Amino acid sequence: MRLTLKRIANKKDYCIGKLYINGVYFCDTLEDRDRGLSDSMTEEEIKQLKVKGQTAIPVGIYTVLMTYSPKYQKIMPLINNVKGYSGIRIHPGNSSKDTDGCLLVGKNTVVGRLTDSRNTFNALFKRLQQKGSNKITIEIYRTYSV
Repeated sequence: MRLTLKRIANKKDYCIGKLYINGVYFCDTLEDRDRGLSDSMTEEEIKQLKVKGQTAIPVGIYTVLMTYSPKYQKIMPLINNVKGYSGIRIHPGNSSKDTDGCLLVGKNTVVGRLTDSRNTFNALFKRLQQKGSNKITIEIYRTYSV
């Protein structure tokens, strides 16, 4: 399964995107602000630009694993091997205050916020669980200059 996150709007405190599953639009996303990080940068370069708890993960291609989250006490999608970050999950939430670098899913019906996040996450989780042990990847890219 291939997830694609197209970041479409970068604001002062958050970033809005569109999430696709195998090329088909699925939902909107909200992340912390995109500060121009890329997986081609060194971890040291990333750490120099990153503001802890306020920075979207670097653009790039990552493996998504379904693993147990100690924070949420259940199986959750983990975006694996993100340079300079740990514990990056896909989960429900409504604003940039609900994420520390993680990817929130829902509907962008209100400026700077997501709605229907829990239902959207549950539908995505069901699709990801159906893949079982098959490989899930996410490609993240931006449509704007930082």
